[in-house]
Amino acid sequence: MNAIDVREAITRAHREEWARVVAALTRRFGDLDIAEEAAAEAFATAVERWPTDGVPPNPGAWLTTTASRKAIDRIRRENKRDEKQREAHILSAGNPPEPPGAIDDERLRLLFTCCHPALAMEIRVALTLRMVGGLTVPEIARAFLVQESTMERRITRAKAKIKAARIPYRVPSAEDLPARVFGVLAVLFLVFNEGYLATGSDTDPIRQDLTAEAIRLTRLLRALMPQDGEVAGLLALMLLIEARRTARVSADGELVTLDEQDRAAWDATLLAEGHQLVRERLAAAAAGVAPGRYQILAAINAVHTCVRDARDTDWAQVVTLYDQLVRLDPSPIIALNRAIAVAELDGPQVALAAVERLEDKLAGYHPYQATRAELLRRLGHSQQARAAYDKAIGLAGNTAEIAHLRRRRDQLG
Repeated sequence: MNAIDVREAITRAHREEWARVVAALTRRFGDLDIAEEAAAEAFATAVERWPTDGVPPNPGAWLTTTASRKAIDRIRRENKRDEKQREAHILSAGNPPEPPGAIDDERLRLLFTCCHPALAMEIRVALTLRMVGGLTVPEIARAFLVQESTMERRITRAKAKIKAARIPYRVPSAEDLPARVFGVLAVLFLVFNEGYLATGSDTDPIRQDLTAEAIRLTRLLRALMPQDGEVAGLLALMLLIEARRTARVSADGELVTLDEQDRAAWDATLLAEGHQLVRERLAAAAAGVAPGRYQILAAINAVHTCVRDARDTDWAQVVTLYDQLVRLDPSPIIALNRAIAVAELDGPQVALAAVERLEDKLAGYHPYQATRAELLRRLGHSQQARAAYDKAIGLAGNTAEIAHLRRRRDQLG
């Protein structure tokens, strides 16, 4: 195996094993800092040794064992001399048996741990994206539309609070699940979004490892909470988006918009499962169970994906669903997405007026500039559209999206 193959193997191991290694170390040592740093040291050792020694038969087990040794070494160094023998005895005794609980998957257990209700929501999400999703601080900062330094401080404070408050790393019981699920769903949605449209310029435009892991964890969560409508809604949303993955980037690496995608290339199995979940939730809504945010988003995606030609999209229904969503989540991003649908129903001039009212909140958000550019283009304002495309290109990080925006800008002449 050559050096390039080894580096690729390490990259695959990192994506697949990071959360599992961190979860195992967190359970054993009860400290997120130790878990994260020991895992990072183990991966660094792999980068150093594997090109010479070869990739081990079981990379995950090798990483976990190496990380555990790194953690023990760190604890021994940091403890006082008279505590070393006691600590070494505790560590060498192996892992204590875990209490019975509802969660059987290590990464899902870590997900619930990071989403402890003692932490503020934004901190829960950021910490879990780092520890479970394996996202870098810059990737998480872009997802939250904040500076990297701000996000670094949030994550550091979160780990410090967990340690200071002695928040336990416990398997949540079935009774604990409803109180934890809201934050967990938010995290899974953000992990999926980072995979669906990766923000890093040095990554693949679509990170299937992240979308697949988000879907896998959501399936586990649905098995635990089969009656929860929002869990079903999020799973349906992910499936309907993932079904379009192979049609979303062209052979030359450019993002393909929904209206231009080859719908015959969509995954029929995933679409059928997603539509079935949406129908189940619509039946529940008809029986008087009000849908939540993810259920409405799934319904919007179902409208988009139930027709064979984008020209047949029921835009009136899409706008009606967005009206319902805005009442639940009056965020500027939801308002921006609603304006895109309004453009198809009432025309670009009406939509542009709605979009420009969001400028003070979304001027630094590249989809805002991209949407504005498209609307200006449709209205024939080429010079303003070009300027908006330039802003969107400067703000975007996804390589496929940048290629699409550049082509659209250059078509203006």
